[in-house]
Amino acid sequence: MHKDILVIDDNPDIRFLICNILKEQNFNVRSAANYDQAVLEINKKIPDLAIIDIKLDKTDKDGIDLLKQINKKNKLTPIIMISGHATVAIAVEAIRLGAYEFIEKPFSTEKIINYVNRALENAALKQEKDIIENKLFHSFDLIGKSPSIIKIKKTIEKLSTSESRVLISGPTGSGKELVARKIHKNSMRYKEPFVILNAALLKENTYEKELFGEEFEDGNISFGALERANKGTLLIDEVSEIPFETQANVLRVLIDQKFKRLNGSKYIKVNIRLISSTSKNLKNLVENNQFREDLFHRLNVVPIDLLPLSSRTEDIPLLIEYFKEKLSEINGVQQPMIDIKNDNLYTYNWPGNVRELRNLVERLTILSANESKKDISKLMDDILLSSQTLDNDKSRLEKTFSSPLKEAREYFEKEYLVTQLKKNHGNISRTADFIGMERSALHRKLKSLGIKGIN
Repeated sequence: MHKDILVIDDNPDIRFLICNILKEQNFNVRSAANYDQAVLEINKKIPDLAIIDIKLDKTDKDGIDLLKQINKKNKLTPIIMISGHATVAIAVEAIRLGAYEFIEKPFSTEKIINYVNRALENAALKQEKDIIENKLFHSFDLIGKSPSIIKIKKTIEKLSTSESRVLISGPTGSGKELVARKIHKNSMRYKEPFVILNAALLKENTYEKELFGEEFEDGNISFGALERANKGTLLIDEVSEIPFETQANVLRVLIDQKFKRLNGSKYIKVNIRLISSTSKNLKNLVENNQFREDLFHRLNVVPIDLLPLSSRTEDIPLLIEYFKEKLSEINGVQQPMIDIKNDNLYTYNWPGNVRELRNLVERLTILSANESKKDISKLMDDILLSSQTLDNDKSRLEKTFSSPLKEAREYFEKEYLVTQLKKNHGNISRTADFIGMERSALHRKLKSLGIKGIN
């Protein structure tokens, strides 16, 4: 199938020249002579590659705006920007915004052909990489033998013939999206879209636009998550972050299965399976009037609770072996020799849960090429120790700032004095000199804080 290339230039001679060059190379070529024509062509079909002139017929809209439009629809579409009188600043800005290349007019036939071929090859490689990663990451299995994981697997099996809404709860990184994907994949909607709306990443005034879409005066339409997920599954990640006012509109969609786009006049009917996820306790939010109770009950038809990794350490060896195989395949390297009996793997708190374990395995996979099992264990210990230290520092800060002034002061003094004593190998006199206290006063302070001798 011939690649589809869109050429946008308001100069008819340049446009005709580029189109002829590309047609001779057996490309399918479309063209647009101005901004409005370009928008129509882009909305008809996203091209495999676009060649866009910076300066067009509109004073308030130019090629950079079209670049942004195409990128928003598909970031993998390569875009070559052309201009006869652009500044270096404009060229740099175009590249920064995602253009593959910037060409100054006049240009040779050979140059335009080379740039087009290279851009398409580059896009094909990126697409191939994305496909591989999607197959590997998005088809990750739910790994584990712990009772909680076995229970979740059975629930997913039971949901395969159901259209029930599901609410997945669990800490960050515990695998909520993976569970949602498994539910979709096992359902009768598996051939239809699986769309994710991450409510935690949206700005406060964009929730309704991202959910319902928007209609513009020029006839353009921005499709929201509900329309994109029609006939398939919509996952609202971190559903607790949806503003209270917007929650009422979400509830109305669940009841009516229809909605209006922003600035739209017609109702859009949708048939979706809704899955929600949260790292917060929605029941507590309902009690504090921060989440609508009626919406909570609509979402919480089938609850699934994912435990933190630290509560199911029996799954760690299986997860490590699984990630080793997957990540070594992605990175094209040998599997690292990770000691799954290392005590640190089971005593570490894993604040990032399964995602943090996967990241650890990936770091070891990349950094430990040709290293011995002993060296890999040391590297792993160093990573875990560093993470544990950061986590402890964060916990100390949280404890300090959540305490009354008197308790916070005592906590800080204790931490400070223990650290200074350790630096001075428990020597009271040297510690007193360093911190500027009388030896006897330091003794009394240590006693009042319950600090005993430190070597």
